[in-house]
Amino acid sequence: MAPADAPNGGIASAGSGKERSDPGPIRSPERPAPTQSPSSPDACPTGMVLIEGEYCSDAEQVCLKWLDPPPYQNLRCGEYAKPVKCRSPRQARRFCIDREEYAEPSSDPKSAMPLVNKSWLEAKAICEGRSARLCKETEWEFACEGPEMSPYPYGFKRDSNACNIDRTDLGGPNGRLTDHRAPLSAFPNCVSPFDVHDMVGNVDEWVEREHVAAPNRSALRGGWWLPGRNRCRAATLHHSESYAAKQVGFRCCQDGP
Repeated sequence: MAPADAPNGGIASAGSGKERSDPGPIRSPERPAPTQSPSSPDACPTGMVLIEGEYCSDAEQVCLKWLDPPPYQNLRCGEYAKPVKCRSPRQARRFCIDREEYAEPSSDPKSAMPLVNKSWLEAKAICEGRSARLCKETEWEFACEGPEMSPYPYGFKRDSNACNIDRTDLGGPNGRLTDHRAPLSAFPNCVSPFDVHDMVGNVDEWVEREHVAAPNRSALRGGWWLPGRNRCRAATLHHSESYAAKQVGFRCCQDGP
């Protein structure tokens, strides 16, 4: 078993609300229904999804069954209690987000791979170059979990088959990480209540920490393909804005129409 964010990232505590971390296979087809139908073609730019609803900043997510022995006993949760209690006033949100992780150029969209090895600063510039921006932490979180605050984008039970997670053949020492990225079309069941794809697993995603000044604006969300913190409210905060790695990608957001 590899640590939650080894070899290129750290782990954080597991629990409720503002958790900063999450390695279990429980099959579950359930996921919360979206608050609206998929956005019309002209609601957001092509390739983006309109996210609209009431976001909860402090969600009490209670794990019913942990999957791993010490020292990872509070890392991967097999099942969370439902419903989740919101412990703060909800806030209206309306924005557009990329349906898919930002991809490498490809003549076949079905075989496109997530673009990696871009720093937070480079990812920010790429998004701004298409009149968008990096997603804010709360935007990414809401797009992942939906109005029911589901800990995983697909529901309340961890499913090692739904998304590109829980790989243990990670590679050798000295940073020789095996590239286990999957094409954007490889995990069709890895969708959030808003129908956003691959929000956990595959590659970590850069987001912007709100109300934080440079050089500490960078955060990573969603986790990558290892057995780790692959849930909506977990985050890695210790990588600098100049950090780049083969398991780190991003997607873009922009204000809603």
